[in-house]
Amino acid sequence: MPDVKIFTKPGCPYCAAAKKDLNDRGVGFDEIDVTATAENARKALEFSKGQRLVPIIVTDGEVQIGFNGG
Repeated sequence: MPDVKIFTKPGCPYCAAAKKDLNDRGVGFDEIDVTATAENARKALEFSKGQRLVPIIVTDGEVQIGFNGG
């Protein structure tokens, strides 16, 4: 099973859609709220190369920024 992390923030409709898609496909993931701690925000910025966008989906080290339906 792939190692999946998804960086999100509360109230983000794209984050909700991405999480629903992963759940619908039976993909387990670790959710990381970028607003919860400065460390979470820093990690997200590292993966996104400074872009302040969510969701950021990291699957086995491959980074996808944003979500547009799959």
